[in-house]
Amino acid sequence: MFSLFYTWHGVFLNDFKRIHFPMGWFVTFAAVTYLILGAVIYLFFESDLMRKIYNLFIRGLVCGAVAGLALFMITTIINISLTRNQSIEHLMMDCFWQISEQIVGAMVVTLIKIFVSDPLSENA
Repeated sequence: MFSLFYTWHGVFLNDFKRIHFPMGWFVTFAAVTYLILGAVIYLFFESDLMRKIYNLFIRGLVCGAVAGLALFMITTIINISLTRNQSIEHLMMDCFWQISEQIVGAMVVTLIKIFVSDPLSENA
């Protein structure tokens, strides 16, 4: 997720040029934010609600889509002064990107769940 974020905002959109504080701080803040977001996606993936979805692939897609939509809504509300002049097309593109980025992150969680087995379930 962090790699996708860095590529999208740093390479394609050139958003990093508008940062008015040290780049090291920004990268550190972003890395910690994405570690926390990854942990939240994992906790949601393993929640009782999501365990009702037995197909791990579908569970990962749902977790990523929900996390992406939630992240989009939070960032849009927090940055209301920055998003007031954006068109609906731009907002929808940003929403699609956030959902896609978090789905990729949730798919990584799914792959880790599949390939790194839980030792407790092996002994049961």
